[in-house]
Amino acid sequence: MTEQASGLQRQRFEQPIDAELTLRGEVTVREAADGGPAPVVIMVHGFKSFMDWGFQPYAAAELARRGYYVVRFNFSCNGVNERDFDELDKFAVNTYSREQADLAVVWELLQGKRLPYAERADTARVALLGHSRGGGNSIVFAAEHPDVKAVVTWNGIASADLFDDAFKEEIARNGVAYVANARTGQSMPIRQTFYDDLKQNAERFDIAARFAGLKTPVLSVQGDADSDRLKEGFRRLREAAPDQSFVTIVGGTHTFGAVHPFAGTTPQLEEALEATARFLDGRMRVAGERGRQG
Repeated sequence: MTEQASGLQRQRFEQPIDAELTLRGEVTVREAADGGPAPVVIMVHGFKSFMDWGFQPYAAAELARRGYYVVRFNFSCNGVNERDFDELDKFAVNTYSREQADLAVVWELLQGKRLPYAERADTARVALLGHSRGGGNSIVFAAEHPDVKAVVTWNGIASADLFDDAFKEEIARNGVAYVANARTGQSMPIRQTFYDDLKQNAERFDIAARFAGLKTPVLSVQGDADSDRLKEGFRRLREAAPDQSFVTIVGGTHTFGAVHPFAGTTPQLEEALEATARFLDGRMRVAGERGRQG
């Protein structure tokens, strides 16, 4: 499907991964391709989220209007097919390893010129923008893919283990535990697979340690009205890599005041977008100019 609105073009894509899994996404670009191929932003959604949640399409459109080629996608086991959380069996067995593999699929589609409007993407200038768990995934991916030129995290996690001791005890006892989705009313299952993956890849998914060793420039954006756990994680990330860039959004909740279905932007979301655009413009466009001059 191709849609044209407000000077933008959007097109969906699907990529089968195996007989059971499919990666679905969308590319957003400006209609007018001024100045050659555009720098790329890959948006990485978080836990209990998806590419069409709340602010995601709006943020993609705003970045595209600023001249970026923007890719959104659903992780193949995020639990969403035709509507939100209609595949809870897949959600139950999702892991960080699966999400990293999905990110690699998106990367390969981009680099192989197999995404919509491929000729409009400058595949040498690629940044990641991850929200919440997507921020942690973006840091890990950049640590393993030095060709990533920049990373932005919005209320990103510092620890891969999202759950408390009671939740872990329930999984150990029953092989499955449940998290509530207040919006849909669903009890969303998490199986032992999640913790098996964390145990087997403890160093790989040590987000603070990967961040500390990361040479890629990173901007961490954190709302000061987010949860205590996320604010403490933000402090840990600042301690781990004080030379990176950090912005605090006053009054910013975990979603910067945005809701799903999207009911419009907020001052905090606009501040996060503005900080993100300034950071990316300073790194991606300069990198592109140097590449052309070289």
